[in-house]
Amino acid sequence: MEIIDISLDEKVIDIPLDDEITVFVRNATIDDFIAIYLLNIYGLGYDYPMEKTKKRVASILLNTNAKLLVAEVDGNVVGYAHAVDYDCSYSDSLKNLLAIAVDEEYKGKGVGRALITAVEKWALSSGSVGVRLVSSMYRTGSHKFYEKCGYSVRKDQKNYVKLF
Repeated sequence: MEIIDISLDEKVIDIPLDDEITVFVRNATIDDFIAIYLLNIYGLGYDYPMEKTKKRVASILLNTNAKLLVAEVDGNVVGYAHAVDYDCSYSDSLKNLLAIAVDEEYKGKGVGRALITAVEKWALSSGSVGVRLVSSMYRTGSHKFYEKCGYSVRKDQKNYVKLF
């Protein structure tokens, strides 16, 4: 895989994957909210309302500590990644990959790797020492993908939440 162009403003990454497709990764815009909504449902299994997704995307786009990227093939959004700063008192600065989703038709074709590569380029350019992520125990296919991308399991943990 050869990286053609890297920039963190307009065009983020343009990668020819094989003779058939090229993945274009760019910063998301508000116009991408429907694609992100559908990827959340069909790629991640999160049925969050469309209008709320639009509001969340708008908010994320204003957050200077976040990066929301989309991957396009032939002008269609086929994946996205959302990462944020991960700063705490017990570690050097990292980026936290909160979500990565790829359309089922494009899994295994390099779209996820292109998105991870773009997040890693952002992490490096902003002085982070790496990227971390949390993945549910049942997403075993995702675990294999992360390991192929050079990620290693650091620990098993439980995920707690208290909603108000």
